[in-house]
Amino acid sequence: MSENKGNMVPVDPDMIDETSLEPAAQVQESAIVEEQPAPAPAKASKKKKGKKSCPVPVKKTTIGGQALIEGVMMVGPSRTAMAVRKGDGTIYVEEIKQSEKTSYFDKVPFIRGCIRFYKMLVTGTGALMKAADISEEGKPDEKKEGEKKSRLDEFAERHFNVMMTISAIVGILMSVGLFILAPRLLVEIALKFVPEYLRELTWFNALTSVVEGLLRLLIFLLYLIFASKLKDIKRVWRYHGAEHKTIACYEAGLPLTVENVLKQTRFHPRCGTSFMFNVLAISIIIYTVIGIFTGAQPAWVNVAIRLVAIPIICSISYEILRFVGRHDRNWLCKLMSKPGLWLQKFTTEEPDGPIVEVAIASMQAVIPENKDDDNW
Repeated sequence: MSENKGNMVPVDPDMIDETSLEPAAQVQESAIVEEQPAPAPAKASKKKKGKKSCPVPVKKTTIGGQALIEGVMMVGPSRTAMAVRKGDGTIYVEEIKQSEKTSYFDKVPFIRGCIRFYKMLVTGTGALMKAADISEEGKPDEKKEGEKKSRLDEFAERHFNVMMTISAIVGILMSVGLFILAPRLLVEIALKFVPEYLRELTWFNALTSVVEGLLRLLIFLLYLIFASKLKDIKRVWRYHGAEHKTIACYEAGLPLTVENVLKQTRFHPRCGTSFMFNVLAISIIIYTVIGIFTGAQPAWVNVAIRLVAIPIICSISYEILRFVGRHDRNWLCKLMSKPGLWLQKFTTEEPDGPIVEVAIASMQAVIPENKDDDNW
């Protein structure tokens, strides 16, 4: 799928200017917008032993991103773009066309979370598939022209949007199966060895839900630890770290240079990892409350309840993430963000200069002309 398909088109070169990246590799076919005038950076806090000194943010941006195969996708208030390091060392940047239509529900609290999560998942899946193809371009062992493609590749090229949607749905189903249903099924198996009179007790149902939730967190943690050990995944995690560092540099009001970005922390409070932790933590509370009111139920009813409650849990988790992000200097919000920041130790790695160049290229392609348009 090396050709441009679906809703992705190259960025208009007229809207971009070159940036001052360190010359680790030639940058071509890239869409790097002119740096925005930034406020003077705040004074850096005193260095603590063993920790990096980062400037205090002068703004909070709504710009967010996602790590790709040899690339980064950034989502701004009006543009979405992906930057990928090609096999020949150049950086390719492409704007991902998004629907300009927004429904009433896109802005309604406790509903917008699910809608935005699904849209981001579809867009991110498409960018991930596209990046995998682009990163192979220019490599010495690239397939010869005219080599016959498989029927699946041909179908994917003709129906790219369909493939994105299918991949996103499959990803959701796998996540729900592993992190929501699997823990409940393990609990249901264990309950077969518990006396029936005990299962009828309200406090025991509440305890069961708590154990189920802790088991869910354990599975998620083991999943992250296992994934962080894989060589290919560690490479993606480095791009994830570069994404966070680039956003932190922008929020600190510093010019987006490799040197400035590398000085930033790779941990960010408004990360998807934090959102996932919120989902799992909130699920403990929601399922426990439901268990208290519903009492003992057959296994299939418990599974159905968990499926129905997923949109509610995601919506609450999204609103909590927004609230904590807006009030991250409050001691309680700081405390609430710590677990997500800790988990980012497994989902981010320290990037090098060439990786940071890719993140900067993606970031500069989505920075709005009006500096207030992306205020959090």
